[in-house]
Amino acid sequence: MPNTRATGSALPLYLQISEALTREIASGRLADGERLAPERQLAQQYGTTVRTLRKSLAEMEKQGMLERIQGSGNYIRSTQSAQSIYSMFRLELHSGGGLPTADILSVEECPKPADLPAFGTAETGTRIRRLRYLDDVIIAVEEIWLDRDAGQVKADQLSDSLYRFYRMALGFWITRAEDRVSLGPVPDWAPAHFSKPAGTTVGYIERLSWAQISAPVEFSRTWFDPDKALYVQRLT
Repeated sequence: MPNTRATGSALPLYLQISEALTREIASGRLADGERLAPERQLAQQYGTTVRTLRKSLAEMEKQGMLERIQGSGNYIRSTQSAQSIYSMFRLELHSGGGLPTADILSVEECPKPADLPAFGTAETGTRIRRLRYLDDVIIAVEEIWLDRDAGQVKADQLSDSLYRFYRMALGFWITRAEDRVSLGPVPDWAPAHFSKPAGTTVGYIERLSWAQISAPVEFSRTWFDPDKALYVQRLT
């Protein structure tokens, strides 16, 4: 399947902005009580209109992460209960945060290889390979295996957040995940413009993900460039 840019069906711009700000809060780059820059300045920073920016801020206010004070400005209100689309995406830039996006490299239905852990109920799965970015910086390649019995995946329906796609298109949602972080060699299918050549030892994440049933429905493996990004898990 030809290379497909996931941003063609990515989050609406106002959600991209609210998610970017949410990750800034989570990383500590925006502190509780901090006043945001003026709206026109923020709109220019994100390359959008004030109207779209205000829609983003309204989304954050609804989540309890922002207080808008008439005549004063917009103030961060950090909360542990806020729901982020990318709350389970653990990679961040060294400076913190970063908005995740992805290039789809391939989507293929095929038998599950013997080296994968047991997951799902089918003998086949959908294999999705992607190149990952944070704020347009290439940081990782990943391979996701979704059990075929969980639903059919089409490349032109995917967005940057697979978990959001599962919920909206396939009718299930990921409730928990188990990560194992170690080191591993960049796979030979990684594109030439990935920041590390094939065979180079980089950070490596294996993840099993569960939906509303007892057995995991997805297995993924991610190779990330530690010179560009870090794996961050916050305990609250």
